Amino acid sequence: MSENLKTIRELAEELGVSKTAINKKVSDSERKQWFSKNGNRFLVNENGQKAIKLMFSSDIDNRESKTENIEQQPESKTANVESDNQKHSDIDHLNDIIKYQNAQIEDLKETKSQHFKQLSQMQNLLDQQQRLALQDKKLLEEYKAEIKDLKALTMAPHDNGEKEVTSDKQPEPENSTQEAQSKPKKWWRFGKS
Repeated sequence: MSENLKTIRELAEELGVSKTAINKKVSDSERKQWFSKNGNRFLVNENGQKAIKLMFSSDIDNRESKTENIEQQPESKTANVESDNQKHSDIDHLNDIIKYQNAQIEDLKETKSQHFKQLSQMQNLLDQQQRLALQDKKLLEEYKAEIKDLKALTMAPHDNGEKEVTSDKQPEPENSTQEAQSKPKKWWRFGKS
């Protein structure tokens, strides 16, 4: 029968108590059942280890209830270990989910800041477009006014009071009569009105 034996010192260190405290808790009859001597060291068998651990965890004075708990303890300990392992795996899973969601949040923050930059650029471009449209409108108005002024200038007054429109589309032929050529043009009158 291979038993997992521990010294009283090892058991005391594991429980975080002194060797004297263990010796005070264990009765003589229990000592005979659980302890064995190897050289100058006392070794505690598995049943004794479980019982001593139970004594320090619950401090129950009723020794019979301790031995009943010793028989039931391996099953409950394995159940506790399994539930602890399940809790740890659940916690690890939740931590992984939290890390993933935090990464998603950071990505969303970055995307949001990029969208704000793009929106700001679009607003600036729209403002520039509106300013250019206003400038174009002003220039168009100025050009219309200049065209009106030029049209008024192209209208030359005749001697009889009618205005003659000179157009560039119908130039006077070069073979015109000498009368027309000898007749002086009165272009200087535009400024003397």
